[in-house]
Amino acid sequence: MRTSKEITHINIDHDSRIPKYKQIIDSIINKVKDRSLSMGDRIPSINEVSEECLLSRDTVEKAYTILKKQKIIESVRGKGYYITKTDLLVESRVLFLINKASSYKMRIFNSFVNTLGTNARVDLFIYHCEPSVFQDILTNKLGRYDYYVIMPHFKSEASQHMGCTDEILKLIHSIPSKQLIIVDRNLKILPDDAGRIYQDFTEDICSALNAGVEKVKKYKKIILVYPDKAVYPYPKGIVTGFKRFCIQHDLDYELLDTIYEGMELQLKDLYIIIEEADLVNLVKQSRDHDFKLGEDLGVISYNDTPLKELLGITVMSTNFQKMGQEAANMISNRCNKTVKNDFRFIDRFSM
Repeated sequence: MRTSKEITHINIDHDSRIPKYKQIIDSIINKVKDRSLSMGDRIPSINEVSEECLLSRDTVEKAYTILKKQKIIESVRGKGYYITKTDLLVESRVLFLINKASSYKMRIFNSFVNTLGTNARVDLFIYHCEPSVFQDILTNKLGRYDYYVIMPHFKSEASQHMGCTDEILKLIHSIPSKQLIIVDRNLKILPDDAGRIYQDFTEDICSALNAGVEKVKKYKKIILVYPDKAVYPYPKGIVTGFKRFCIQHDLDYELLDTIYEGMELQLKDLYIIIEEADLVNLVKQSRDHDFKLGEDLGVISYNDTPLKELLGITVMSTNFQKMGQEAANMISNRCNKTVKNDFRFIDRFSM
């Protein structure tokens, strides 16, 4: 390990609104890019940066942890931190193809970009669940990227969720499998060396409801509000898993396609709601009836958001941030794998 080029100063602007940990990361990366730092060069310890830049150890440690995850630095016990990656100017070109620009999908995308860092150029395209639009985009972009990250959700002419057509599968198969990462849905027919980070929509809702089954059983009727036809339809596996759970526990249940105006709200009904517009409508109507969520009426919402957490809404949700991180790490580590993403029941105050 060389020490001749050890950094004596990291650039921190205390008046800037950029977080201090991000300034540390940028300072080290910029020194690598302008060749002030080379492979094997030592950088200051956490304590040294903390003292020199008047920063907390936690701030410096957060920056170093991110740099270690990006494999730009490594720590050697008893010796310090050293540069281990200098090819930061060589960008991977990534096509990120999603079915809709919902807040959930964008959280996956943003997590992916942030985890990948500065070592990639990512182009985002949206095909709005339309098979023909998907085919046009992918056909025109084949061979132009190092990696293809794809969320394969499509709708039929009847605006219902459907699987991949033979034409779409053929097109996806034309991508070299080592360059392909499927996100949010599992395509089992792809080669083993293609990447997958997926949800199992049937199993996920069933296992999540089982996690809260003792509270669920306290309600007289369980109602799933599943939009049967939507601009962006949801996988049918959600309905299958819901029915499986209710039958398993001998629960009275009903399917609705929306929360209607003037609902016949009944005490001790439990609603499982997918779309946020339906959640808002139900909360409004429950207030009109002077029903209190969690006591008179139960609500479980599908997919978590910061606002639902703030309002105390019980949710079932996958980990969108982790999904993006896993996809980015496959590219960074050049190691595709199959990962079932976490799906959790988060008990709050609306049950």
